[in-house]
Amino acid sequence: MKTLKQADEASTNGAKRRVGDERPIGVFDSGIGGLTVAAALRQLLPEERIYYIGDTARVPYGGKSAQTIERYGFEISQMLLKQGAKMIVVACNTASALAVPALQRVLEVPVIGVISPGAAAAVAATRNGRVGVIGTRATVGSKAYERAIHALNPGIHVVAQACPLLVPLIEEGWLEDALTTQVIERYLAPILSQDIDTLVLGCTHYPLLHRALEQQVGTNVVLVDSARNCAAEVMEILRGHGLSAPDGAKGGLQVTLTDPSVGFLGVAEAALGLKVGEVEIRPIP
Repeated sequence: MKTLKQADEASTNGAKRRVGDERPIGVFDSGIGGLTVAAALRQLLPEERIYYIGDTARVPYGGKSAQTIERYGFEISQMLLKQGAKMIVVACNTASALAVPALQRVLEVPVIGVISPGAAAAVAATRNGRVGVIGTRATVGSKAYERAIHALNPGIHVVAQACPLLVPLIEEGWLEDALTTQVIERYLAPILSQDIDTLVLGCTHYPLLHRALEQQVGTNVVLVDSARNCAAEVMEILRGHGLSAPDGAKGGLQVTLTDPSVGFLGVAEAALGLKVGEVEIRPIP
């Protein structure tokens, strides 16, 4: 049985351990689109260190099988854990839909994807109970957003649209190009015709098209940016688990890619106002 002094010392030591956790937040995406999540994290949690891996050697994930995406998720998570990651943020809607449940069962650190925060934000935003979702074929085909939204409110009508051409256009840097506008118009026409008042950007690339999408949907439709909502949930998890960095800590961003991708990295930096610095290339073990 502990003496009063021992109990006090244990309490004091525990308090010291909870002062701050300087380990990085591990973030990964199939490519560089997940830098929208990293940018949101940097803005909301400037004291946190972020270690980001873009799996550019195997992008895109959107056309891969569920088993393959789950395997990719485990491989990249192990790379992040070797860097000391205190939690894993899956900044990819496809991997969030198909790999996060398995990662949460197996990994010993908190794991969060972008779908649950986006679904919660959509439920909170809708006024007429009609929500649209746009994403890759794999994300839309998984019906992950429908399940997440209906778990919160079964009465909400969800209409989803796969938009496979948007990511290539974004990676070309055609964020405000006339062709991109035409593609957006064609993809959104079917779901806008169903009187939605909320549109979930179900791919972490899509916030880079926020202005073009906003012009297309008009002022009566709320755009739900999963990156910002994911960052807010990360903050709550860090606080809830005692994992937040110390006050005044010097945060930062380290970007690692599994294959060079200079072109779109420049597009993302310019669009997000994000200073990436030196990029490490690390092949998948």
